[in-house]
Amino acid sequence: MGGGGSGDDVARPVAAMVLVQVVFAGVNIFYKLAVSNGMDMRVLVAYRYLFASAFLAPLAYFIERRNRTKLTWRVVVLSFICGLTGGSLAQNLYISGMKLTSATFASATTNLIPAFTFLLALIFRYERLAIRSCSGQAKLAGTFLGVAGAMLLTFYKGADITPWHSRRGPQHAGAGLHPAAAEAEATNRVMGSLLCISSCFFYALWLILQAKLSKEYPFHYSSTAIMCVMSTLQSVAFALCYDRDVAQWRLRFDVRLLSVVYSGVLASGVMLVVLSWCVKRRGPLFASVFNPLMLLVVAVLSSLLLGEKLHLGSALGAVLIVMGLYAVLWGKGRETKDAEVAKVGELPTTCITHPDHQQSEEDRWKQQDHQQQQRSTRR
Repeated sequence: MGGGGSGDDVARPVAAMVLVQVVFAGVNIFYKLAVSNGMDMRVLVAYRYLFASAFLAPLAYFIERRNRTKLTWRVVVLSFICGLTGGSLAQNLYISGMKLTSATFASATTNLIPAFTFLLALIFRYERLAIRSCSGQAKLAGTFLGVAGAMLLTFYKGADITPWHSRRGPQHAGAGLHPAAAEAEATNRVMGSLLCISSCFFYALWLILQAKLSKEYPFHYSSTAIMCVMSTLQSVAFALCYDRDVAQWRLRFDVRLLSVVYSGVLASGVMLVVLSWCVKRRGPLFASVFNPLMLLVVAVLSSLLLGEKLHLGSALGAVLIVMGLYAVLWGKGRETKDAEVAKVGELPTTCITHPDHQQSEEDRWKQQDHQQQQRSTRR
């Protein structure tokens, strides 16, 4: 993932983040399939980072063994915190909230990540608000447009606009509940909401810490591998505290193994490296603003694979998401151009004589000397 031209500096991170969100959307689909199969989600998270570590460790060793610098305790501690905030803690809070609410609601709360990241980036001075500038207004408006679009996509259904029909119908749970059960469900929803929102906050904090880690240890494969190892140790310890049933930890050639391999190797293995690269190149806010895209992809994949319907709210929310993404990308691009112009304006100006002008000046002096010699000869 080397550097490129000015066009690549914008196009490649955008394409990479779109790919990341598509893969992360697939994780939600596999989470639903694994839960339906009876797999404990804590065990799934532990296996996810275990497979990611096994995949990334040898890859990081062979790719970066020649130019990798010595590992310091500061980098190890920072990797441990990154593994906690962006890995084990964020994922376990998310799945706990998903169990108390629903997968759709939990996915909707992830759209708070851009807002949390924007606030944290302002606090840690990774971003400037610059509300009076066009770039600052575009970034602020784009962030809120993306959040609003994703919330509209989730909470407003509208008419059914599904262009295809599936034999599998959507499953609705919780219909016709007893009043006591309905009250318990409302309580669980509040607690689940708090857990999901906490997960979003820690994930946004991880994006900020990842930007710090990328500067101190700019080796994406190695830093991601170390972070996944830390997440593995934390997730396994957490899962063993709640579930020591051997049957839950046994993997066979079924949807459980497929979910673990997909989420571990592809999502946490490959995509975390790509995400770390994007955070280093374009900043944490740039990476977070693509999160609402995941909901759009989940809605389409759920309709195709799980038989869920697409509604008018999905289309309207998608329009707002695209507008928000464009506004933030335009603001970041405008901010980069303004910074480059400011740097050019600060360069010292020096008067440099052109070689041709210098040569003509020398010829003129030689001609004057020659004329003086002729005059003295005549005298």
